[in-house]
Amino acid sequence: MPTYTVLANANEAQFQNPQELVSIWGDVREDIERLGGELRESYALVGRYDFQLTFEVEDEEAALQIAIAIEGHGLDTETMRAVPIERMGELVEDL
Repeated sequence: MPTYTVLANANEAQFQNPQELVSIWGDVREDIERLGGELRESYALVGRYDFQLTFEVEDEEAALQIAIAIEGHGLDTETMRAVPIERMGELVEDL
């Protein structure tokens, strides 16, 4: 299954305190699974973004639905397709 990475920032107007923000992660995981994806990793970040999630899903349309669902929880997201480094070697072999 293709892998996608989501970089997300908490929409400050949406959350009154950090505990509120922590409470959304079960719902985020449920949305990813409901839409056919599987959450592989999630991290809180120090830097430009607040969070990073990595999930696998069958197709690009489902990835878009997942990204929209995540935004529905008060996060501003940037979603990207991720390709394993090992696969990159195969992709550039014939160039």
